[in-house]
Amino acid sequence: MTYSRLDLKNKKRIVIKIGSSSLTHAETGSLNLSKMEKLVRVLTDLRNQGKDVILVSSGAIAVGRETVGLKEKPQDKSIKQACAAVGQARLMMVYQKLFAEYNQVPAQILMTKYTMINDISRENAQNTFEELLKMGVIPIVNENDTVSTDEIEFGDNDTLSALVAALIKADMLILLSDIDGLYTDDPRKNPEAVFIDYVDIIDDKLSEMGKDSSTSVGTGGMATKITAAKIATNSGADMVIANGENVYIINEIMEGNNVGTLFKANRDKDFILMDYIRTKQYS
Repeated sequence: MTYSRLDLKNKKRIVIKIGSSSLTHAETGSLNLSKMEKLVRVLTDLRNQGKDVILVSSGAIAVGRETVGLKEKPQDKSIKQACAAVGQARLMMVYQKLFAEYNQVPAQILMTKYTMINDISRENAQNTFEELLKMGVIPIVNENDTVSTDEIEFGDNDTLSALVAALIKADMLILLSDIDGLYTDDPRKNPEAVFIDYVDIIDDKLSEMGKDSSTSVGTGGMATKITAAKIATNSGADMVIANGENVYIINEIMEGNNVGTLFKANRDKDFILMDYIRTKQYS
């Protein structure tokens, strides 16, 4: 059966991931408030359409680093965690103020992989998401970089967003990146790289392609996005990688326009989220 992007209009539960590079000014590392305001407007409008919306937002370490005046990107883990502690509070303060302009309530959920491994914690997280969505709240999710000793090394919000999508049974995942989608090679290094607008099945060849085509986005490159696509599509969600330079691209995706790379959902009847987590197939 031919798959139509117009089917994306009917998605009801949407997870959207945005990275640090899309939230901050490259020149200064300061928050791009204009872009954040537009993002908040788009998310609120999706919520006003009756859709469940979850935002996975990076940026805590970057914002904290800029706030305390560090010029260089921190390498020491304790400094990263300190920056995250400062930055997460500041980031949420900005989100709350922006959402309040549109009479929309956000909530903060900080997760680590241990949240997912522990059966009680995972169930509690799932129940919290469900209650917040019933209330019409938009959860804002990030890794809990402040307290997790290995989360920063492991951490990429591409994978986190896919795990969240699987946990809450989302039917759509959008990864906003700094390139237009998936290419046969890194388009910044190879001008002959070919854009791929649709992926039906993620095979070994495609997985290898992702490993060879990394980008400078946040802590993850294209390989992490391919991993996220495996988790999302196996759990039953479509996934789109798109350029987050203009956040209104979210509207284009949800209207069924041919932007970004669409990975078609291929629900695996044997898919068990915990299998991905316990065996570390996602790492």
